[in-house]
Amino acid sequence: MDTATHLVMGIGLAGLSFVDPVVAGNPALAGAVMLATVVGSQAPDADTALRLKNNAQYIRNHRGITHSLPFLIIWPALITLVFGPIFGFTDWTPLGHIALWSFIGVAVHVFSDLFNAYGTQAARPFTEKWIAWNIIHIFDPFIFGSHTAAIILWISGLVPPAPLFITLYVCTVLYYIWRTVVHARLTRNIKAKDVRHDASDRYIVIPTISTRRWNIVKVKVDGSYDVGQLHYGRLEWFKHAVCSKHPAVEHSKSHPDIQAFLYFTSYAVAEVEELPSGYIVRWGDVRYLHRKQFPFVAVLVMDHEYHPLNTYVGWLSNEKLDERFAIDPAP
Repeated sequence: MDTATHLVMGIGLAGLSFVDPVVAGNPALAGAVMLATVVGSQAPDADTALRLKNNAQYIRNHRGITHSLPFLIIWPALITLVFGPIFGFTDWTPLGHIALWSFIGVAVHVFSDLFNAYGTQAARPFTEKWIAWNIIHIFDPFIFGSHTAAIILWISGLVPPAPLFITLYVCTVLYYIWRTVVHARLTRNIKAKDVRHDASDRYIVIPTISTRRWNIVKVKVDGSYDVGQLHYGRLEWFKHAVCSKHPAVEHSKSHPDIQAFLYFTSYAVAEVEELPSGYIVRWGDVRYLHRKQFPFVAVLVMDHEYHPLNTYVGWLSNEKLDERFAIDPAP
């Protein structure tokens, strides 16, 4: 999920902590638990600091080790060791409650990220595979809106926190179950909607911000992709994506920024454009379709001897990429 959603979910879990009678009966502990859940709900994204180094390192490592199994314990331990003494708690009982609720904050963060298309390496150290269930968009209006409304009701004093947030999280769990069932049904039935399918085709159904619109990637046996959208049950294909076999593509794979991009995604295709000064290789992730473009890219500009001249990894439209590299559009 995005940072704002993780924040409201952290505050929501702080409200839910009032079901714990020890927390509800101790205002100081309730304050410590609130801070612990909010920080815990943000802690796995500490790797965002890698953006200060460069985008390639960020993309390669974001939602990696900081979302792994060991860090489900490490983050709560660090939070408890820091915030316990700050609030004057040294006994095991209050520290245990801080540890428990900070663990819940971290675990909910990692678990909710699994439902997005971006995914996490949540099974590390056993595997570095990116786990992405493609069920809920990175920003979901229902999740964010319902949490925000509940927080407002809590702050206003109109509804006590325990019943309010029990209701919120029962509804949230039911919402996740509903989206999971819908995604499974669409995935199971999508081939029947495609009049041009082959028996060997594999489909990926990817959520958008709308519950009625899903991006569809058809993986062909030859390694190419058909990319389209399912909107109100109507399937429309927008683009057939094939990875170029130009020598520049193979040379680009040796560049660390391209390697970082390909480490993150298994659904990338490359296009090559010849320039007076050399070549520009654009790798795009076909899972992220926006306005019939692939805005999540890794771009490498090379001379005619395939020496790198410039590079970019991140989110950018084709038009902005052309501006960034001062590329004149084709006549």
